[in-house]
Amino acid sequence: MAAKTFKTLEEQIEILKSKGLIIEDEETSKQILFRENYFFISGYRHLFMENSKQNRFLSGTTFEELYATFLFDRSIRNIMFKYILIIENNIKSIISYNLSKKYGIKEKDYLNPKNFTQDSLKVRQVHDVLNKMKRQIRVNGRQHTATMHYIDNYGYIPLWILVKVLSLGILSELYLILQPEDQENVASFYHLDAEVLSIYLPILANFRNLCAHEDILYDHRTQRKIPNCKYHYQLDIEQIDDEFRYGKNDLFALLIIMKETLTEDEFRNLAYEIGYEIDVLDGKIDVVPLNVILNKIGFPDNWRELINL
Repeated sequence: MAAKTFKTLEEQIEILKSKGLIIEDEETSKQILFRENYFFISGYRHLFMENSKQNRFLSGTTFEELYATFLFDRSIRNIMFKYILIIENNIKSIISYNLSKKYGIKEKDYLNPKNFTQDSLKVRQVHDVLNKMKRQIRVNGRQHTATMHYIDNYGYIPLWILVKVLSLGILSELYLILQPEDQENVASFYHLDAEVLSIYLPILANFRNLCAHEDILYDHRTQRKIPNCKYHYQLDIEQIDDEFRYGKNDLFALLIIMKETLTEDEFRNLAYEIGYEIDVLDGKIDVVPLNVILNKIGFPDNWRELINL
């Protein structure tokens, strides 16, 4: 494989044009490439390619359409991030409330290994997660006003304060080592099975990290798949080899998770915001049908029906 070399803005424009992309305003396009990064904008080219083998854009594809898709993904990413943070705050509050009520408010009490699963196969996992939490106390305890206040005035950090410096990833790991009855208490708030929530949380953490780092979101697929649920059947999502085509490990799967973890009003607002961005994109893209883009994201054509289910 040939080594990559630096390409000037002019060379980047020529590469795109050589692949069949129509660039009507080269100066504006160069400014966009300079500001946004050629690599990230070109990451959306697959939607507009003739096929997977030929590295050429569909006839008539413009730079404006490519950039509109980039901006669409950014908007969707920002919307998803906003609502994932709501879920993150909720789960932190629910877990800290339940554990504090049952085990106490000081680290030595709520971080006692005896409070967590006694499954012999998870001894190391319990040890690792608790050490991660203790490390956050050491490293970040004096970096946040709330934690520093408790350290200085009380000599300990209650769990409802500690969770503010824990990542959603660590929270999902914490949930996995809870006693079964504690998992059920947390999951019951969402009217979910404890095992289902254990799958949802790391997927939420995965998408949260993508959003926070401005990674490409629209065609992301997670390693784990969410279990089949009533929404797959109610929307009559197409199946291939007894597997639902959409809503398993794609962006629509995240939307299903959010349907089950946000309030009705929160989810409705989320869906309306996404719908608005899809409508805006539809007005800017001519060369690719909207349903093709939606399906690439993982959205079935009737995805809006999820709002009222």
